[in-house]
Amino acid sequence: MKDEYTIASLDQPAWDVIEQGITDYNTQQAGEDHVKRLCFVVYGPNQEIVGGVIGATYWDWLYIDLMWLREDVRRHGFGRRLMTLAEDEARQRGAKNVYLDTFSFQAPEFYKKLGYEVFGELKDFPVGHQRFFLTKQL
Repeated sequence: MKDEYTIASLDQPAWDVIEQGITDYNTQQAGEDHVKRLCFVVYGPNQEIVGGVIGATYWDWLYIDLMWLREDVRRHGFGRRLMTLAEDEARQRGAKNVYLDTFSFQAPEFYKKLGYEVFGELKDFPVGHQRFFLTKQL
């Protein structure tokens, strides 16, 4: 059987096929995930996006995938407001918990102030820094 299969490197990943395969398998094992994306953005005076949060809810969890604010709009409450909006939307969708990851040079203390707790850490990722995994009950 092994002789019938080959492994190849692709410049353009076969994302759709692999994603559908793991989605189908996960559904068989754990039921429908009811994934639904969310995104909130901060617009500046010229209607340019100066920050935002992107995530998804599935299996009654919220995952914060990306969170960013341009340097000049940090420390003005926008980060807290974005996270509150994402968490509130997740609660409305039935989420009970949230998780995310951040690097030591990004915002671990910001998330801790919002009630998040570290549940995992990778040291030297990248070298000289850590990657933190945090969670919070909604």
